[in-house]
Amino acid sequence: MLDIVRKVADGIAIAANALGTFVVILLVAVVNYDIIARGVFNRPFMGAVEVVQFTMVLIVFLQLPDVIRVGRLTRSDGALGLLATRAPAKGRLLSRAIDLMSAIFMGLVVYAMWPEFLEMWHSQDYFGVPGVFTAPWWPVKLVIVFGAALSLVHFLLHVARPLIGPANEMDSGA
Repeated sequence: MLDIVRKVADGIAIAANALGTFVVILLVAVVNYDIIARGVFNRPFMGAVEVVQFTMVLIVFLQLPDVIRVGRLTRSDGALGLLATRAPAKGRLLSRAIDLMSAIFMGLVVYAMWPEFLEMWHSQDYFGVPGVFTAPWWPVKLVIVFGAALSLVHFLLHVARPLIGPANEMDSGA
């Protein structure tokens, strides 16, 4: 059962990462358009700052689950690596404890953001400057909930790895 959950969660994380990469490409296009329009035509894209803010959050929370999945989340591993070489069992235990604490944190993010998503969905509140550029808040909140929930699943899969085995070659040494 856990293996099926892992395969489904892996597929969703990979798809979300690809979507996040597409958002990066869109962000590059918006910034380049703004630079060219500002420099050549003296007509900047009036919503550039809002689009950048919006897309940065989307990029982070769309790509975070896949980063966790493949074990590439940035963290300081100096002490953990030293412990793993001197006492492998204790190193694995500490690594699993860190993954469990991270899962709890992601659960708290989901718990905090879900009511905000629902509020923004119902109120149709927006950010930006009316008459210049506006966008609804709810998609940002939904992506945060989605990314944090999927990250939670991947952290829990890391904790449960001894029960299901490594997902791929990169996980076998973790």
